[in-house]
Amino acid sequence: MKIAIIGAHRVGKTSLAEALLEHMPGYTLEMEPYYKLEESGYAFSEIPVVDDFLAQIKYSVKQVSQAGDHVIFDRCAIDILAYIHAIDKDIHIQSLFEAAQASIEEIDLLVFVPIEVPDLISVTKSDWPKLRRTVNDLLGDWIGDLGDKVIEVSGSLNDRLGQVLTQIPSANRS
Repeated sequence: MKIAIIGAHRVGKTSLAEALLEHMPGYTLEMEPYYKLEESGYAFSEIPVVDDFLAQIKYSVKQVSQAGDHVIFDRCAIDILAYIHAIDKDIHIQSLFEAAQASIEEIDLLVFVPIEVPDLISVTKSDWPKLRRTVNDLLGDWIGDLGDKVIEVSGSLNDRLGQVLTQIPSANRS
């Protein structure tokens, strides 16, 4: 089973992915493309720019296509696409959307972690709160088009973990 945790930045995706990993023996965690690219020497801009997200979406699509069957992804092409659209609403994203959609078809479960009200994670101006909110809203709009392979989680980390685990066949977890 391939599982992707999606959402804007600073919503708890990584914490949830790591908690899931503890309950799913034999699974691996693929960290988000930003960190993988940074490790490989990619130099990101200090401010969010489309080119950086284009590199990430390309990496994400490759990451999903090359992964085995027991993987948890911290972010995938759909949330990276939301960043691209949030930064430049005029950019033509149809071909990117098609690549993201093809990549998502390889994923068995998408877990959307939205910004909650009240927000559970405090953010500062350096965390790009407007971008964060815009990405969150785009994903909230888009997930309805992705069918029943998407669940939206809320609450504490343990609440979120329980909501995801109920969607995973017991053969895939401890």
